[in-house]
Formats: sequence, C-alpha cells, structure tokens
Amino acid sequence: MELLVLGGTRFLSREVAAQAVDAGWDVTCACRGESGPLPAGATHLPWDRAEPVPAGVAEGRWDAVVDVTRLPSHARRAVEATAGAHWVFVSTISVYADDSSPAMAPLVEPINDDVDLAVDPGAYGGMKVACEQAVQAGARSSVVVRPGLIVGPGDPTGRFAYWPQRLARGGEVLAPGRPTDVVQVIDVRDLAAWLLRLAQTRTPGVLDAVGRPTSFEDLLTAVAAGVRDDAPTLTWVDQGFLQEHGVQPWAGEDSLPLWLPRPEHDGMLAHDPAPAIAAGLTLRPVAETAPDCLDSPVTALSPEREAEVLAAWHARPSGR
Repeated sequence: MELLVLGGTRFLSREVAAQAVDAGWDVTCACRGESGPLPAGATHLPWDRAEPVPAGVAEGRWDAVVDVTRLPSHARRAVEATAGAHWVFVSTISVYADDSSPAMAPLVEPINDDVDLAVDPGAYGGMKVACEQAVQAGARSSVVVRPGLIVGPGDPTGRFAYWPQRLARGGEVLAPGRPTDVVQVIDVRDLAAWLLRLAQTRTPGVLDAVGRPTSFEDLLTAVAAGVRDDAPTLTWVDQGFLQEHGVQPWAGEDSLPLWLPRPEHDGMLAHDPAPAIAAGLTLRPVAETAPDCLDSPVTALSPEREAEVLAAWHARPSGR
C-alpha cells in the first residue's frame, strides 16, 4: 500500500503513520515536520498546507490518503490533487447540531472559510462539515469517520488522562454529575488501526468512531482498575453545585474532564459504535488504556481546588 498521511507528527496522524510503517506499507507524511518527529521508516514530504500542493503530493501514486485537517481550504486543495486515491477523512462528532441526541443528523451548517479557532472556537464543527463535503465531492472514493473523544498515549489535551492520574493518587475523588451519566472514549491506537483497515478495504460511507457507551461510574471504576489495586472512593457532586463553585466542564483550567452539562449534552458521548464495529473496529477495554496515560500532560482541576470543592460539598446544608 502506498499511503499518504497528511500530517504524521502528532497524536492520531502519527499513530496512523507508525502503524502503517509497522504493517510494511510505504508511508509518506506530507507536513511541515515542526510539531514532532515522524515515525521511523516514514518518508517526510515537506508541505506547509497554506502553500500550493507540492509536486511530490500531486504526482504520487497513492492508494489511500488519510487526512485530519479542520481547515476547508486545506481539504479542498489536497483532495483536488489526490482525487484518485481512496480518501479516509477524519472528521468529528462536533459536526452534529444537537448534542442532546446521539443521532447522526442534523449537521451544523458548513463554514467554507478557514477560521482561527482561537478567535471563534465554535467554528470547528462547521469547518469540519465543509471539509467532509470537499472530500465527498472531490475524491473518487471516500469514507468520512467521525470520532468522539480520542484518548491514549500522545494525547496533548489531557481530557481523559486526568482521570488515570487522579485515580492513581487515591483518596476521596471528586466525581462530577451523576454516576449513571453516559460517556464513551476511543483509544487512539484502536482508531488508527481501523482507519488503516478502511483505507486498505476502500470502505466507503460515513461512520461514527466511538467507544462503547458506559456509565461514568463504570468508566472511572475501570480506569481505577487499570492504575490501582483497590476500588476508588468516588464522591458524586451534582452539576449545579459544581457550576456554583466555578468548576468547568470538559477541558481546560479548573475543569473536570469528560464532564458535560446535562441534559443538553446527553447525546454527545453516547453514539452507537455498532456500525463501526461491523466495519472492523476493535475496541480495547479502558482499563488497558488508562496506565498508558499516566505521563500525559493534563490541564484540569488542581488537587487544592478539588479539596476545596469537596469540603464545600460536605459542609453544605443537609437536604440540599
């Protein structure tokens, strides 16, 4: 297989390139090469995607292309130059307009211009829709893959790694929302292996790429099992109390990762993995993912802030 990876230096695209090299494929990574090292055995084809397509990309005899871009101009330019290959485009569940539902429709309106997410983070889903449309219209064959939360070694966001690291420390753990809230994650290694399968089999269509939905309590218990010998001590604090005390959802400073306000986000981490599994996706248990995240960077609620919130929760008036 002659595989063109648009990227190859960070997280998912690097894992795709590394697994393809290990499988004996001829792998070329077209990128600037500034975000990190390419996997050993991959060929680097320098390309700043704001610039015209280099001859090495346009003249390649690619069997498949894997792209993770969020910028519509990047997708349009690349697919026009490599339209004969089977395109595997990595989109996102953020293309769905209704986060309260796990349904695969409706989509947000496409945003065809490139937008700086530092200025307008809400443009992410709309730009991904425009990228999807460019791939579907321009490639001879394509599959659009819409992942949920991707986790595992190499994740730069810390949106999952907080929990293995927190549970490994032990003690009373602040758990957000309700233990029955549904969440799901997918290991980057499982996703990468599946993307290569889709490339090799030239599978067409649109598929969500998600892990098995599970309760937040079961996920945290499984994570704890992966990093400790004993069961975690979880104190569930309702979302109203967390919001009153300045705890943020999802990611970033003062956040509890994986927590999303309910019911408006009930569907965001509850998509159906069955179609992807039928198309060859294999999912490892989260307990196997957890120990590989103990060294990942994390930006989230500090131990001091966690202790403050727990103390306030225990001191609240009875019945509240």
